[in-house]
Amino acid sequence: MKLFQLQLLKTVLNNGLNISRAATQHFVVQSAVSRQLSLLEEELGLPLFERKGKRLLKPTSLSQAIEKEVDKIELSLENIRAIADDFRDGRQGEIRIATTHMQAKYFLPPVLNEFRHLYPKVKVNFLQGNPSQLVQMLHDKEADIAVCTEEVANDEALMTHRCYGWNHALIIPEGHELAQGELSLERIAAYPILTYVFGFTGRSKIEKAFSDQKLTIDTSFSATDSDVIKSYVRLGFGVGIIARVAHTPEESHGLVMRDLSPFFPESITRIAYLEDKHIKNYLTDIVEIMKSHGAQKDLKN
Repeated sequence: MKLFQLQLLKTVLNNGLNISRAATQHFVVQSAVSRQLSLLEEELGLPLFERKGKRLLKPTSLSQAIEKEVDKIELSLENIRAIADDFRDGRQGEIRIATTHMQAKYFLPPVLNEFRHLYPKVKVNFLQGNPSQLVQMLHDKEADIAVCTEEVANDEALMTHRCYGWNHALIIPEGHELAQGELSLERIAAYPILTYVFGFTGRSKIEKAFSDQKLTIDTSFSATDSDVIKSYVRLGFGVGIIARVAHTPEESHGLVMRDLSPFFPESITRIAYLEDKHIKNYLTDIVEIMKSHGAQKDLKN
């Protein structure tokens, strides 16, 4: 049994049993893929696929079980390389951070500024997406760490750390009726609400809070980006509900912010990485810097 055979099997599974695509990705001819998989089947004494003639119909349970083990093997290989890098020169390398726009813009700049002074030779790459995509990036080993609010706490394969807690805020144009008087969800529900798309930045908590009070809300406008929401609030599309950390005085000209923490539960931004992944020294340090900056944010809230 060869590692190459196991990796070929995984690639075929990841390509919907398309032998041609798998061959291209491994820079071999199609017949070589078929041959190596046949040899693997012979050694195991069990079929890897259900077939109709030469056509692959679906993987067997054995194939799917092997794929999980190949993931572990590949992670071990990556860990060995990472350990060697630490011994060779632990002050240079690369960090791939999977995160959302909000974290990249409003939380991570001072973190990376501090980190850059400690590790000027380490390259930093941002990978952006929704929280589900960020978690998948970790599993696919496209990212080293993820920083986001949703999803990561529910994945048992991830090691997570609390970064900081935050609340939502109401954003309205200056002079708006909601700028004065006691706030209530009922008052807010009287206006179109501009907020995040589902899966981003606590949207589910917003919906649940209104639903619990039997209030129907107009959320016909939603976005992944706090700045986009603020722009359309300025244009009079409605009132905005965004993460409080995304309201900065220098970028919020013409807007008024009102705290919504009495109405929505606290959201927690977390740092996550694969639990079995070897964390290089500089990755450990950036996690600690994130936790330190997050603790400072907690104190201000």
